[in-house]
Amino acid sequence: MAEQSRILKLGIHGFDGLFATGIPSGSAVLVEGGPGSGKTNFCLTALLSLCKQGHKCLYMSFEEPEPRLREHLSGFSIKPEELEKKGILKIKRFNALDIARSVEALLSEAKKELLIDVQPVLIPTDFEPDIVFVDSLTSISSAFSGEEYRFRIYMEQFFRYLEKNNITSFLIREVAHPTHTGDLFEEQGEAVSFLSDGIIAIYNTLYTDTGKRGRALEVVKMRGTEFKRQIVEFEITKEGLKVYAERMLKGPYKLT
Repeated sequence: MAEQSRILKLGIHGFDGLFATGIPSGSAVLVEGGPGSGKTNFCLTALLSLCKQGHKCLYMSFEEPEPRLREHLSGFSIKPEELEKKGILKIKRFNALDIARSVEALLSEAKKELLIDVQPVLIPTDFEPDIVFVDSLTSISSAFSGEEYRFRIYMEQFFRYLEKNNITSFLIREVAHPTHTGDLFEEQGEAVSFLSDGIIAIYNTLYTDTGKRGRALEVVKMRGTEFKRQIVEFEITKEGLKVYAERMLKGPYKLT
């Protein structure tokens, strides 16, 4: 396999400048942050760029309906319907409760927890993606409420499926407060950090001397490549995200 095909560049303005090369193909990457921090916008911007590069992308929503997602994408001066007609984009909404019930039925039928097959439970059989976006793990986890071990089993199988088929994935996870910044954090049934190859943390920022709010992101983890270990500014524009890789946060600020 050529070097070019093993490295993924998201094409988000300024973001690729955080890496020596890019994100290794086949990586499972968590995109985590608080409410309104820009997680979905990050993924939608990446989605459009990757589709333009010719990658087949599947956007799996467990929250917003397909028409609303298409409306968001249209706001980036792109017509998602044209990409769907070309067969390089599929947007599909799933019911997390249906996933949880299906997993429970498969486990009961198999009698052995590791025999479940995620293919009929989650990935559409009529589309073979290169890249999958999941929005969000938090919604799936909530559907497994009271059955955390089933969620862990399912996620282990899901990650194995992605790895086996060399599918790159970006999985959104909402967190109540910034993690990886020295605060104590327990995953509460979402023990997926150790399974992931990368973590991109997205923050709301509050500059305490002026009261001004902003946005920032950080590549916390990415196996198989070198990257800049720093928190940098970004903004959301009509064209999507713009990351300023050379603009580290300065002055008194608080991550929220």
